[in-house]
Amino acid sequence: MIMIEPHHIIAIGASAGGMDEINTFFDNTPLDGVAYVIVQHLSEHFKSRMVDLLSRHSKLRIQEAENEILIQSNHVYLIPNDKLMTVRNGRLYLTGKEMQKAPYLTINMFFNSLAISYGKRAIAIVLSGLGSDGSDGVTAIKRAGGLVIVREPLTSKFSSMPSSAIATGMVDFVLEPSAMPAVIEDYVEQQLETAAGEQENENTIVSIIDYIKEQLPLDFSDYKLTTLLRRTKRRATSANFTTLEDYLEFLRVNPAEVETLAKDFLISVTSFFRDAEAFDIIEKSILPDLLSNLNPGDELKMWVAGCATGEEVYSMAILIKEQLVGPYKNTTVKLFATDLDSSALLYASKGLYHWSSVKDMSTDRLQKYFTKEGESYRVSPGIRQMVIFSQHDLVKNPPYCNMHFISCRNLLIYMTPYLQKKIFSMLLFGLKYNGYLFLGSSETPTSIINNLEVISKKWRLYKNISEKRTITFDAFSIPESIQSSKITPMREYDGRNKGNDVAEMVNDILANELDYLALIINDNYQVVKSYGNTAKYLLQQNFNSNLLELLPEQLKLAYNTLISQVSVTNKKIGVLGIPVELKGKKIAVSLTISPLEAKNGSPASFLIIFREDPAFSDIHTEYQVFDERAYNVQYLSNLESELKEVKEKLSAAYERIDAYNENMQSFNEELISSNEEMQSTNEEMQSVNEELHTINAEYQLKNKQLLEINDDLNNYFRSNINGQIFLNEQLELMKYSPAAVKLINLQEADIGRPISHISTNIRMSSIVDDVMQVLDDGVDIIKEIETNEGHWFQMMIMPYIKQEENIRKGAVISFNDITALKKAKIELDEKNESLLRINADLDHFIHMASHDLLDPLSSIESSIALMNLLENNNSELMEFTKVINSSVKKFSLLVRSIGTVARLENNMNDTEQVNISEVISNIEWSLEKKIKNTHAVITTELEVKEISFSQKNLRSILYNLISNAMKFSGPEQPKIHIQSRKEGKYVMLSVEDNGIGMTQEGIKKIFTIYGRLNLHVEGHGIGLYLARKIIHAAQGDLKVESAPGKGSKFIIYIRPS
Repeated sequence: MIMIEPHHIIAIGASAGGMDEINTFFDNTPLDGVAYVIVQHLSEHFKSRMVDLLSRHSKLRIQEAENEILIQSNHVYLIPNDKLMTVRNGRLYLTGKEMQKAPYLTINMFFNSLAISYGKRAIAIVLSGLGSDGSDGVTAIKRAGGLVIVREPLTSKFSSMPSSAIATGMVDFVLEPSAMPAVIEDYVEQQLETAAGEQENENTIVSIIDYIKEQLPLDFSDYKLTTLLRRTKRRATSANFTTLEDYLEFLRVNPAEVETLAKDFLISVTSFFRDAEAFDIIEKSILPDLLSNLNPGDELKMWVAGCATGEEVYSMAILIKEQLVGPYKNTTVKLFATDLDSSALLYASKGLYHWSSVKDMSTDRLQKYFTKEGESYRVSPGIRQMVIFSQHDLVKNPPYCNMHFISCRNLLIYMTPYLQKKIFSMLLFGLKYNGYLFLGSSETPTSIINNLEVISKKWRLYKNISEKRTITFDAFSIPESIQSSKITPMREYDGRNKGNDVAEMVNDILANELDYLALIINDNYQVVKSYGNTAKYLLQQNFNSNLLELLPEQLKLAYNTLISQVSVTNKKIGVLGIPVELKGKKIAVSLTISPLEAKNGSPASFLIIFREDPAFSDIHTEYQVFDERAYNVQYLSNLESELKEVKEKLSAAYERIDAYNENMQSFNEELISSNEEMQSTNEEMQSVNEELHTINAEYQLKNKQLLEINDDLNNYFRSNINGQIFLNEQLELMKYSPAAVKLINLQEADIGRPISHISTNIRMSSIVDDVMQVLDDGVDIIKEIETNEGHWFQMMIMPYIKQEENIRKGAVISFNDITALKKAKIELDEKNESLLRINADLDHFIHMASHDLLDPLSSIESSIALMNLLENNNSELMEFTKVINSSVKKFSLLVRSIGTVARLENNMNDTEQVNISEVISNIEWSLEKKIKNTHAVITTELEVKEISFSQKNLRSILYNLISNAMKFSGPEQPKIHIQSRKEGKYVMLSVEDNGIGMTQEGIKKIFTIYGRLNLHVEGHGIGLYLARKIIHAAQGDLKVESAPGKGSKFIIYIRPS
């Protein structure tokens, strides 16, 4: 057997509540050549069923780890419950717990060994659990260059382990378990792509970032290196460069490409009302809350940080505009939109968008707030005036304060955890009490979560519940990090970094023990780093890292004088005995300033040391003694020199400003307002934070319900005689019922296999194509199929709908045995064919019989006519002749009626659009003589003009009814009213007369064949029988309403085709 070593190892640490998360994780995990090791907290006496349970959720091979087992790709290894585990040289090593003292930090032990053995190829995942096990391990893996992912603690059943891991500051991603595999797959793919020459690329990307910083006012030093590297490679490839070194040289001679690359680093992707559900929460809950809590005269202040091309801030402006009615009509709104990308701000300030950008907006809003210009739409002046655009660096510049709402979406995910922590603090400081914070869907403000109320977990909407607005001094200096302020390439962890951490700790301890304060300042005199107690020597001010603003008056005088001298001489200078009053106590302070050597072209920096001066004589005499008068004179002299220099620079600046003034007019509005505070659009977020025992009880209840549902499903499958199979989106078999085995050759091992790889018992099977069609259009497919044994089934394919997202996640195929129905249908079809042949023979017989009978009758009629022409005095003979003639005519009429019946039955299915009025007119023309003799009046009221029916049959029916109305008229003048109208799904056609009427017994009799009520009136009793038969054949009905002496109303119901 060939053993394939995995290129990456993914270690998963979990404790209480982690089982469901592990299942969810492996539901989404592909076969990608890596290996997985699951390290759990398990009781020594607990018999684990993890191998069986996890096998249902993964295509990977699941097995319990053994001592010295060789790790293979696409395998999952589970720690035995009574062992501790480490990894070394591609093998797992197990040791007994009896060698260690409790508590057993199982996860830390394995993570630490993984960091040493695999370095960058190590990936750590921390799921739910109690305690802090794993925190030290993720630190080791991160320092070794690996990837660290932690599940979202807000949605975790047991959040201690994830929260402890996040607190280390070493976490790359905070995600739900279902989202982790995609991130890992992307990370592994990038690692493999960049394996060759990776170190050189990292060195080059650092040089590119430094060069961008030199050329543009943009600093990407605190952005994630892997993200910048990937985008730089993409840009270099598009410019036809194969190495980053060549691309760097190209940047040095092409300033335009530098700007293009920097813009590619800046994320400017947004859309109007992006995430409509989140904006719906803002519209219906957050904005009404903010407006209702404004005091009279207060402004509503909102800030959209990282506004890109402006779609989001204009969306927010539209929502606010729609709220400014009634009592809020005169509310002043300041909506600030900032971004680092000046070109994006220019685009946004124009407010002109292509139609494709607004196509998803409602027609009402588009017409109300935009003006069409060709194929583009421009934001209306009313909305544009609400927004103030300004360039702002969220990393370097202070935040806008007293904001009711701050939106900062999908920006922080590109920054390091240290920088994220700093910006979260700044955003919190910018919010008013009860203000709202709106973040991107992958951003979690873990560092400030205790100050926030979760409004909507899904859309990352929070409310500030902290009344105090405090921020640490470090938030406005370079963040403390294992990285320096300038990005350094990742390297394998070799233990040397540990020494740097120890040195930092020693420096802080010595500064406090020896009671001094050491500051490092840059060439702009901004504090970069501090050691010791700042509170003793500095004024504590928020938003200030300028040392001058932090010094008491006497220290400021001494510092100003000395720093000028050090800048000129580049030598260490000190002064003693500076009198300072701090917190009501007068002390003497010594001050020394030393220049620090600049390396690799770095800007100058200085070391400033403050120390309490108990006795001047004890201090080295090389230092000056503070003389306030002399220092004041020197300070004034320095100020005069600086003033002169400033005036010269100011004069030159005026000249440059005059040159640029004309070009800057278009930006005047934004630049005037650029220093105002900015407010963020905040999406409402909702979170249910229950007690641990409540969550556990619900979990147990749901688990019980799940078992019951599973039992119900298994029993349903076992009892169902119809076959059913379940497929996922990849057409892989997920589940099947026992009855499906006889149609498709299935066995337990086929679970997870594509259906196309499994042979079937179906003739001419097109299951795969049919399933693909159902997945594409979502429409059920029902068809009949035949098996090789001759059995027939009705196959129904319908999409498997995941209700929560209402999306198609696979297909369900059901097989219903219709063999008996199929045989019955075949027999019925054969009988129908036989009946059709019999009817045809009968029609032929009737036609021939009527023809054969009418010929001799015609001869008899002719003979009687000749006899009537002869003179005959025999009265008795003449009487018999009349009787014979009458009988012959009746018999002839009967034969013709039988032929008519046959013809009408043949025409029952011949339908066409029939004009009712034309049919009535034709009948009136045919009955003209009878109408004239009876003085009948025919009226019509036709709401429906045409119907789909056989024209011959309709004429026959109406002819019969109108003729009967005149035939059975009363003493009054015959009045016949014909009406048509729509009644429900039928067309109603009625013929009403004022004739003699009939009894209820008579009504029952008239629709029977040869049924006659008045034998003294000529007829055969088949007209109404035939009329009802024709109408019933057309799925209609014929009814009658009548009473003796009150006329009759015949109502025909015809179903439109």
